[in-house]
Amino acid sequence: MERVWAGVDIGKGHHHAVVVDAEGTRLLSRRVPNEEPALLDLLAEVLALAEEVTWAVDLTSSEAALLLALLFDHNQRVVYVPGMAVNRVAGSYRGEGKTDAKDAYVIADTARMRRDLHAVRADDELVVELRLLTAWRADLVADRTRIVNRLRVQLVAVFPGLERVLDLTNRGPLVLLTGYQTPAVIRRTGRKRLEAWLRNRKVRGAADLADRVVEAAHAQHITLPGEKLTARLVARLAREVMDLDEQIAEIDALIEERFRRHHHAEVISSLPGIGVLLGAEFLAATGGDLAVFDSADHLASLAGVAPVPRDSGKRTGNLHRPKRYSRSLQRVFYTSALISIRCCPASRAFYDRKRAEGKRHTQAVLALARRRVNVLWALLRDGRCYQTTPPAPAAA
Repeated sequence: MERVWAGVDIGKGHHHAVVVDAEGTRLLSRRVPNEEPALLDLLAEVLALAEEVTWAVDLTSSEAALLLALLFDHNQRVVYVPGMAVNRVAGSYRGEGKTDAKDAYVIADTARMRRDLHAVRADDELVVELRLLTAWRADLVADRTRIVNRLRVQLVAVFPGLERVLDLTNRGPLVLLTGYQTPAVIRRTGRKRLEAWLRNRKVRGAADLADRVVEAAHAQHITLPGEKLTARLVARLAREVMDLDEQIAEIDALIEERFRRHHHAEVISSLPGIGVLLGAEFLAATGGDLAVFDSADHLASLAGVAPVPRDSGKRTGNLHRPKRYSRSLQRVFYTSALISIRCCPASRAFYDRKRAEGKRHTQAVLALARRRVNVLWALLRDGRCYQTTPPAPAAA
């Protein structure tokens, strides 16, 4: 047999693999443990069926890491079939039930019939590390936001005036809350002693912070229920936020060190609005390989900044955001567009022009993000850094 297609429904503990031939006939169906010996046995059995095998998976996340590594190590071609496509197509196959075997067959048969599926490529070690670090940082930032919100709730319960005058995104107020949480304690301490306490802990603007805190303490003299226990919780939450800040700073240093080592780092960070973190997220989302994308339009589609038509009958010209796109990549271009409006005159001029055309703020930013995709694509294609004045065309 010349060619077969192997569809794998990815799971955490087990995968289910189905192999079909050119007619769609099922040649093999097997549940395989997510372990190297079992996966190697499956690989050998499938390779014995045909000279050429195309593997198709519905996930490329951590559950599929071992299988993909083995396939790449054996120079196998792998394509990605989105889970949404599998769910939609499965309804057209015989049987109403949903099983791993059916999903694996749908994945294999879809790969057999379609020629536009995205090929999965092996990422280099640097990109894998950036992907892990940026995901870890996102989790830490989410944890910090959650704890800060809980801290605000607890603080409002006993001292709303203090919560109102503190900016908990800064270190100084967090340091203050580790030692002082109630109006009575702050009044007894006094402004001078509080300022000295803050200065000893290297808090910037200690005098101004002490003034605002003491003023808030003199505005509340009543003791609210549960004040002592809540004060202890506030102090503990403040320390947790500071610990998370230290962890995030360590992760940022690791991300920067690895991002600077990538051969596209200088080009990516030269575009106004893209720094180390957004540049690392761009590499993590795209793999850092421009060959994966056929054109700038392909990259824009993946980033969700290229609207797609939703026309029907006499209704034409209806453009909507695509349903399938990389949210992390969209965040890179949208956030960098927002930043560039403040720091890049050319981006600001483009944004103002779109606003003058009647577009809302979000629409204008998305239009700028789409334009920046083209710019970054061209820079990576040519291997040159961004310049305010475009380079002169080469002489004929």
